[in-house]
Amino acid sequence: MKKNRTAAQAKPASPADAKTGYAAPDKPGRNEFARTRVALLSTRWNVGIVDALRSGAKTCCRDWGLPAANLVEFRAPGAYEVPLAALQLLRDGGFDGVIALGAVIRGETPHFDFVAGECARGLMQVQIKTRKPVGFGVLTVNTVEQAWARAGKGHDNKGYETAAATLEMIRLGRSLR
Repeated sequence: MKKNRTAAQAKPASPADAKTGYAAPDKPGRNEFARTRVALLSTRWNVGIVDALRSGAKTCCRDWGLPAANLVEFRAPGAYEVPLAALQLLRDGGFDGVIALGAVIRGETPHFDFVAGECARGLMQVQIKTRKPVGFGVLTVNTVEQAWARAGKGHDNKGYETAAATLEMIRLGRSLR
């Protein structure tokens, strides 16, 4: 007798479709984020790409019901400075979370490795230290083309995804109180 295979027993996904299987979060409840304050923190480098990420994040926040007045925008000089800026916003700004956006594109020197790695590590430390979510939307890519591919329109925009992850983590924290 042949057994039916469950999704967990199915053949592993190929690298081309490795993102299949994402379980989207529950849709926000009415007024769920009405009193939520979020900082949208962006870098000043690669402005066109970062602005496209910002647009995606704003669309997500609107889709999730975050009032426009409760999404406050800030700029940091670059990705290296983003962790400190996020820490200051969470400690002193009264925000429930930070959506951090930027684009670090590999160049001819090892500068990329230091900036991208320290930004990621620093933002993780900020989350742990403040116990508040920081969405990591700082692209770390090899080419400008790769950055633009991640900053397009729609729900695949990494700014959109980062905002959704931030709001979902705010939801998780509230569910534990």
